[in-house]
Amino acid sequence: MQIYLVGGAVRDRLLGRNASDRDYVVVGATPQELAERGYKPVGKDFPVFLHPQSGEEYALARTERKSGRGYAGFSFDTSANVTLEDDLRRRDLTINAMAEDESGRLIDPFGGAHDLARRLLRHVSDAFVEDPVRLLRVARFAARYASLGFTLAPETQALLRAMVDNGEIDHLVPERVWAETRRALTEPQPSAFLHVLRDCGALAKLFPEIDALYGVPQRAEYHPEIDTGVHTEMVVDMAARLAPGDALIGWCALVHDLGKALTPADQLPRHVGHETNGVEPIRQLARRYRPPSEFVELALLCCRLHLTAHRAFELRPATVLELFEQLDGFRKPERLTQFLLVCSADKRGRLGLNDAPYPQADWLHEAYAAAAAIPAKPFVERGLTGTAVGEALRRARIAAVAALTRPPGSRTG
Repeated sequence: MQIYLVGGAVRDRLLGRNASDRDYVVVGATPQELAERGYKPVGKDFPVFLHPQSGEEYALARTERKSGRGYAGFSFDTSANVTLEDDLRRRDLTINAMAEDESGRLIDPFGGAHDLARRLLRHVSDAFVEDPVRLLRVARFAARYASLGFTLAPETQALLRAMVDNGEIDHLVPERVWAETRRALTEPQPSAFLHVLRDCGALAKLFPEIDALYGVPQRAEYHPEIDTGVHTEMVVDMAARLAPGDALIGWCALVHDLGKALTPADQLPRHVGHETNGVEPIRQLARRYRPPSEFVELALLCCRLHLTAHRAFELRPATVLELFEQLDGFRKPERLTQFLLVCSADKRGRLGLNDAPYPQADWLHEAYAAAAAIPAKPFVERGLTGTAVGEALRRARIAAVAALTRPPGSRTG
């Protein structure tokens, strides 16, 4: 029995990065042998075991044979005569198809180390096209490594296009699309995920609401980048910068402007009402991919209310309080911070404005703190009951917002 460290841990070591997970492949063993050594089985589709001391995953070397369509359409061979190279050959990218033996010697039958040096994402074999999830994984790896200069190999790009053209991508299950998209939104450059999907035609199939944004013009005085699709890419990248690793903020940034794709051509480049027009496309995506409820709720709020935040200095105090109430901010104080991160990403995700200030966020946080500091207890002690308490509390909070100093030149609306 031989044990090898494989995949991401080897790749990350060669990149000089810390590996979050360490996975191992076991060659020349059977499930019974591992169980006898104290390894605990956890795999459903094929034998995966947890080490009795470290809890790390150890999988028997395996090969895959296509037996149907989609992600689940495979049969597996995990017999003891499957070699390490057999196991590595079934992997997606060459940079993920490397191993180290127990002495630390690199085993790299498919040139992964060379591709790392060339900053190239390249598939291992033509079997890549048999699993549609790999298309999403490649796009996600592009989002992870684009900032390091990684690009997609032309032959791999051609395979992605073939997967779209031959209908293999149509067999992706919603749960896998959502899982890979969510992970892509935690990477440093999520726009690369969109680029890869759009270049092979997958974005139009999986996310037509997002694909429709490309080519839609905006007013140049507000959006020097003009193209709404380009703006969306800049916003998701800014969200990744402002809230690293936060998929919730990334998702809301991704879908905040979907209504602009529905603007009638005779109204362009203005987008009157896009904040309400974008509600139904978000709901369509939610029905298709079933993201967590907090993702849907915050995305809808960001879509409907982001222009309100941008106009913060022009709002009446009562309207400011209504914004906090619509966000349910007094019960969920984290909502305001999340919302304003998305609004800031929207404002700064524009050509030439990456480092522009967004003072609206600071002022709205200040206004919220002033309003939230007023409790209901004094009104109850004065003898008020029922709705009268809420009305008095609301008037006091509006007064607290009105008492704040606004930046010079701002209007109260």
